[in-house]
Amino acid sequence: MEIKDLIRSRRTIHQFEPGNLPAEAVVRAAMEQSVWAPNHYLTQPWRFYLLGEQSKERICLLNARLVNDKQGERAADIKLRRWREVPGWLALTCLKSDDAVTMQENYASCCCAAQNLMLLLWDEGIGVKWTTGAVTRTREFYHIIGADPDREDIVGLFWYGFPAEVPAAERPPLEQVLTQLP
Repeated sequence: MEIKDLIRSRRTIHQFEPGNLPAEAVVRAAMEQSVWAPNHYLTQPWRFYLLGEQSKERICLLNARLVNDKQGERAADIKLRRWREVPGWLALTCLKSDDAVTMQENYASCCCAAQNLMLLLWDEGIGVKWTTGAVTRTREFYHIIGADPDREDIVGLFWYGFPAEVPAAERPPLEQVLTQLP
């Protein structure tokens, strides 16, 4: 697919084909290519965590506990069942910097790497959901994935798999979001 078609057709996938995990080699290849994102001063701030079944289950249970605390047991049970059905999981973190400008540039680079990752996977027929929900902001999440919260910030948790459905989406015309200056 041409890059413009990939960009326009890629969507956040909420429902995945059950029990159909994409080949790890394809996911690894996408991660390897994704880091060719713009990267000021070549700080290489991205860190990937490819999560297996044990890590996934621990995160599912952590999230269910958080949902239970806010919305009750029924909501937690529904969320737990839904999360357990997601085929593939990975996390992306960004190395911290003492310099605020470098930190902002590093985070921007990681977001570019995330977009690259999603487009590369989409080109393989693999859909992704990038989430930054409450579970990703807990110390326990960092502990589960083995990230150091003093050195890294979570960019997101990425679910991936073959889409069960692809939602439609539209964007406003450029004129609605463009300011042209003299």
